[in-house]
Amino acid sequence: MIYTVYILISEKRNRYYIGCTSNLSKRLVRHQQKSKGFTGSVNDWELKYKEEYISKKAAYQREKMIKKWKSRKKIEQLINEN
Repeated sequence: MIYTVYILISEKRNRYYIGCTSNLSKRLVRHQQKSKGFTGSVNDWELKYKEEYISKKAAYQREKMIKKWKSRKKIEQLINEN
C-alpha cells in the first residue's frame, strides 16, 4: 500500500491544507464536498504537492513535520522546489 502526504490550497480561503492518506483520489473527492471541518467550508481545493511512502509511519511523521513548520513561506518553498 502507498501512503501519500499532500498539500492542497484554497484560493477562496487563501489557506493551505496538509494531509496524509492511503487513497488520494478518494480523499480529494471528500475535500471538495461541503461538510464540517477545516476543508468543508469551500470546495475549491487544488492539489499542489504530494510525496509517496510505502510506510504509514513514515508518511505520518512527514505530515507532522510539515505541519510543525507553521510557515507559509516554507510550505511554498517545498511546493516550488518540486
